[in-house]
Amino acid sequence: MTGYDPYLSKTLYIKGCQCHKALWLKKYRPELADETSPEQQALFDSGTDVGILAQQLFPGGVLIPYEGLSMTEQLSLTTDTIANGTKTLYEATFSYDEIFFKADIMNLTANGWNLYEVKASTSVKDVYLEDVSLQRHVLAGAGIRLNRAHVIHINNQYVRKGDINIHELFSIVDITEQTEPLLTDVANRISDLRKMLQQEMPLTDIGPHCNDPYLCEFSGHCWQHVPTPSVFDIARIGKKAFSCYSKGIMRLEEVPDELLNAKQQLQKRLWIEKKEQLVPQKLRSFLDSLQYPLTFMDFETFSSPVPRYDNTRPYGQMPFQYSLHIADSDDAPIREAAFLSDGTSTPQNAFINSLLSAVPQTGSVIVWNQAFEKAVLRDMQKSFPLKRQEIQDVIDRIVDLMVPFRNNDYNHWQFQGSYSIKKVLPVLVPDLSYDSLVIQNGGMAPIEWFRMTQLDDPIEKQSLSEQLLAYCRLDTFAMVRILQEIRNKVSTSYDD
Repeated sequence: MTGYDPYLSKTLYIKGCQCHKALWLKKYRPELADETSPEQQALFDSGTDVGILAQQLFPGGVLIPYEGLSMTEQLSLTTDTIANGTKTLYEATFSYDEIFFKADIMNLTANGWNLYEVKASTSVKDVYLEDVSLQRHVLAGAGIRLNRAHVIHINNQYVRKGDINIHELFSIVDITEQTEPLLTDVANRISDLRKMLQQEMPLTDIGPHCNDPYLCEFSGHCWQHVPTPSVFDIARIGKKAFSCYSKGIMRLEEVPDELLNAKQQLQKRLWIEKKEQLVPQKLRSFLDSLQYPLTFMDFETFSSPVPRYDNTRPYGQMPFQYSLHIADSDDAPIREAAFLSDGTSTPQNAFINSLLSAVPQTGSVIVWNQAFEKAVLRDMQKSFPLKRQEIQDVIDRIVDLMVPFRNNDYNHWQFQGSYSIKKVLPVLVPDLSYDSLVIQNGGMAPIEWFRMTQLDDPIEKQSLSEQLLAYCRLDTFAMVRILQEIRNKVSTSYDD
């Protein structure tokens, strides 16, 4: 293999452990990687922020910078800093046998250095053991006397009260013993990876490893031969999909019926016949259960590893926006209500007060996927016990518009086994689309809201506010139109 490069970073090593082909592509064909989505970038950024915050657990340390410095300069700076008697280092740089990594936190004790790997997750995962095992291998080779190895992760039981208490926010887990038996495998794995990198691209096929433990950035390249729809598009087929794929079965219509349950067989049949299915009696029963006024409701929430506001937990779903469309009767004009926090103070109080004032005290409250809205409202009950009964009244009246689709009371071949509103809407209401919006999905909304709260330019802030309102409004108006289409289909079926 011409141009062979034996260099491995910690990230490259972990990538190679997951998939040889992914490492080969990263080294030699990085242009084939998928574009990083805003959601992925936000996840990366939050991990960086957590790492910086965790440094406060060991104050007074020295940061080894990397911007503007070569690897050699970083290594030299680390060596000099240790030689000067520094006992705590952040992002210290180490290398051995052309393997390079930066340790999140190193702290010197009487028995040697303690290593701390910081993660934004809420537990210690198996891949972290592989990660730290490589670090231990490099440190030993570099002549660093290691005492203990740890993972620092987020404590999801922490509730913010005032300033962040970093000692309660983080959990520190000693994984020295857990990584000990893995050390003997590290050198062999490195050798295997380097032998692979000296050859042509591995013929590794797609498999469960494509997103375990991390979503591979080369999925678009490696999966391009898979047709649409495929066996992987069958709803909740799980591991059976790769079993079929290994036998050369890729197209949805090729999957044997005996491998599918009744709902999956229906999905397959509707796709082959290009038909829809509806059960008028069940749809009519659903429609008859609705009581006016009808309130179509949707929330947007923000989640982060470090809670931004009091009475919130890491990764808790904090509502910052809602949209309502309200129909007081069958022929009454639809009226609207909306709320969007500006982020200058804790959103919850203003959110719940506004919501309880806007939602009618009677009638059905219609949502899509009720588990989400109910969970948010139940969290609100904990934060505002004096409003518990008012919130419960809203919860008790929630009706899930997704249910008729989930239960196959109405199904369409173009849904492709999904009952997501993003699949249902373009089929039932083709004139209504998210494509014209700047913010087009629920993953973008919290990212853009957080960005809005950081803006100083009032014009840009107002523009982003309008975009957020437009997105959430479409979520509720989409439900209005979908319900209308259900009524039309039931009426037509009964007329027939």
